[in-house]
Amino acid sequence: MNILWESFKTFFKIGLFTLGGGYAMIPLIEEEVVNKKQWVAKDEMVDLIAIAQSCPGVFAINIAIFIGYKLRKTKGAVVTTLGTALPSFLIILLIAMFFHQFKENKLVAAMFRGIRPAVVALIAVPTFNLAKRAQLNKFTLWIPVLSALAIWLLGVSPIWIIIAAAVGGLLYGQLSAHNNTEMQSE
Repeated sequence: MNILWESFKTFFKIGLFTLGGGYAMIPLIEEEVVNKKQWVAKDEMVDLIAIAQSCPGVFAINIAIFIGYKLRKTKGAVVTTLGTALPSFLIILLIAMFFHQFKENKLVAAMFRGIRPAVVALIAVPTFNLAKRAQLNKFTLWIPVLSALAIWLLGVSPIWIIIAAAVGGLLYGQLSAHNNTEMQSE
């Protein structure tokens, strides 16, 4: 089957059945792209997620662009992006057309209240899976915890967290390289 059509269908399905935004898509993307289709390796997926999170824009679109580009360069990126965005666009269009008819419907309100806890779980599971794959240990666990607390309690912009993490990673890398050079010269 044509890889462009296959990737469009895959990302359309992901976009259609994902509630809760880009982070809730991670388990579906991993299942389809890593486990079933094997378009991306598990380790590479962790890197793509990190890059997609740090780029400006919508996470789901960013990850679709990166995976599509890996598959078929620019054409692949366009196709996977359309596949990801089109379901949301169509759903919002339908909701906008008929919103006035069901905005006061108690059944619809109850459905949305029921969906909220599931969305939290859909976001929590990939977060824990990423933490495992990032090989967090007792020496590095404080980084995401302090980052989350700084954002939540102190209102620190995530941009400053990303900048601080980049600077910290750069300094750590240089320190590690310096220490390795010293150990080899002895």
